[in-house]
Amino acid sequence: MSPKIIFDTDPGIDDATALLFLNACRNIELLGITTVFGNGNIDTVTRNARYLKRRFSIAVPIARGADRALGLSASPPPIHVHGINGLGDVPIDENDLPPLDPRPAHRFIIDQVHAFPHEVTLLAVGRLTNLALALSEDPTIAKRVKEVVIMGGAFGLAGPNGNVTPVAEANIIGDPHAADLVFAASWPVTAVGLDVTRQVIMLPADIEILARDGGDAGRFIAEISRHYMTYHRRFGLDGFYVHDSTAVAFVLDRSLFETRKGPIRVATDGIAIGQTIMKDRSTFHPPGNWDDAPDQSIATSVDCDGVRRLLMEAYLTSDAAHLRTA
Repeated sequence: MSPKIIFDTDPGIDDATALLFLNACRNIELLGITTVFGNGNIDTVTRNARYLKRRFSIAVPIARGADRALGLSASPPPIHVHGINGLGDVPIDENDLPPLDPRPAHRFIIDQVHAFPHEVTLLAVGRLTNLALALSEDPTIAKRVKEVVIMGGAFGLAGPNGNVTPVAEANIIGDPHAADLVFAASWPVTAVGLDVTRQVIMLPADIEILARDGGDAGRFIAEISRHYMTYHRRFGLDGFYVHDSTAVAFVLDRSLFETRKGPIRVATDGIAIGQTIMKDRSTFHPPGNWDDAPDQSIATSVDCDGVRRLLMEAYLTSDAAHLRTA
């Protein structure tokens, strides 16, 4: 049975690439796209989702989601990473964008989970605000969701490795209260965090292949990736990290990953705000805030070449690529 996926996202260059990755896969059933503030404000990222739906004929509803964090004031979007328009400042045509689903994102999530009990995977690659709002409105969905897979977190498997602070990853620090609620719920969560996504690197040669042989989607990815690669060159990287698409790859083929289980909490204030911390159950600790938290999973290693191969094959063998390069 093909997995049923709700893609919760804030497009975003890497989010757009991940959405097109999903759209190129014929062995999944995409139920809908829900948007959340993050890589741009909610108007920007929702417009980008609508644009991608129209341009690439993504035949699913889009529901507009949260425009702010649960417990923090708004911070400016990372235009130095994704550009002012969120898509690398590549010009986009905003005319005749498809309409939105009338439901807010969290209600869309609730309705789909009840419509398909124990079948829905929530694949969240932005702030976790929509998921937390859905839980708050209807806690019963935790027992009805098949699984939650997120791109988020930095668990310091090889030392501190945050990308906003030394210990915090962007999606988690963007709404740490929501993330703490999501990890504490009684649904199965797997965090595909910076510990593995920074090991998967898309190279300039890959982008050249996509631009040449990947059809309209490949050319679009090549265009928006120019801005992304310029950002990554500041850190001496020739290419860019594959963050969100690595979480998609986990849903598609988890044999490419190893995972570890344990309770997870998120720091919601102080100097370590946004830090994701997994308790090691094999080590004795006095009673504390982790004791009642359920075991969740984190990705601890990844077959980097396998993920890149999965990603490239999806684009280069998709129906869209064949039609548009014929």
